[in-house]
Amino acid sequence: MAVLAPVSTVPERRDTAPATADRWSRLRHKFDVSGTPYLYIAPFFLVFAVFGLFPLLYTGWMAVTQWNRDVPGSDHTFVGWGNFVRLAHDDYFWNALRNTAAIGVLGTVPQLLLAMWIAHLLQRRMRGRTLLRMGVLLPNITSVAAVGVIFAQLFGRDFGLINWVLSLVGLGKVDWQAGTWQSWLALAVMMTWRWTGYNSLLYLAALQAVSEDLYEAADLDGAGQFQKFRTITVPALRPTIIFSVIMSTIGTIQLFTEPLMFNPGQSPTGGDSRQFQTLAMYVYEQFWTHGKYAYAATVSWAMFMIIVLAVGVNYLLSRRIRSSS
Repeated sequence: MAVLAPVSTVPERRDTAPATADRWSRLRHKFDVSGTPYLYIAPFFLVFAVFGLFPLLYTGWMAVTQWNRDVPGSDHTFVGWGNFVRLAHDDYFWNALRNTAAIGVLGTVPQLLLAMWIAHLLQRRMRGRTLLRMGVLLPNITSVAAVGVIFAQLFGRDFGLINWVLSLVGLGKVDWQAGTWQSWLALAVMMTWRWTGYNSLLYLAALQAVSEDLYEAADLDGAGQFQKFRTITVPALRPTIIFSVIMSTIGTIQLFTEPLMFNPGQSPTGGDSRQFQTLAMYVYEQFWTHGKYAYAATVSWAMFMIIVLAVGVNYLLSRRIRSSS
């Protein structure tokens, strides 16, 4: 009689190591696809939180308090909207806003028009084109303080090069730092010299996407340089123009070093009559000269809200232009 082998009741052990390895491999792949990009951009957000978001929130808290260096016991006393009410009746603030807006218009409009024309010329085939493209950026990488000092000497009343040239043609000397319109014009020239090359390269980069066939067809039709600039270049640059206008507006509202160095050795009042004091200079004066920390934070927040308003207006205008085209 055959003897049957006993049947084992112990469950067979399965090797789970390959399944576990596959699961971890899938998790690593998912993290590599979905999580790694966040690690790459995390340093930017950390730096922004420390140097951007925290100062913004901290100055916002300072703006609703009373914090004056010359008033003992006034540290962080809550005053609500009191500083903003005071700001609305501050003639010096409105004067600084007027100066900033005027200098911005005088400096931005010619600058962007000139930048578009330079970009149009640099797009053409010519000798040394690469060298010229590099050269237009030199003013932008020059020290702002050095530029301010040099232009202050150029626009000097007694020994400035500009007045010397004016005297040669019989126009006489101009006190650029004493007059309102004169100082605005001088600072606008400084801004134009510094930022035209930078905007030219922005426009030139946008023109690289325009087909050369359009210009060749315009040449066959007998179009001149100005006609090609008006009918081909400007429409192609429209999105970049909107971007440069927004960035120029932000830069104008933050204008500080150029007017400060335009009158070196003086207080940050922008001349004896505050004829070229900008908003950033007014913040500097209130914070460092007078020690009115809370009020300086209030002016800073007013600048921030002006920038947001200006960007919003530019955005709405750009949408209207885009929808009508």
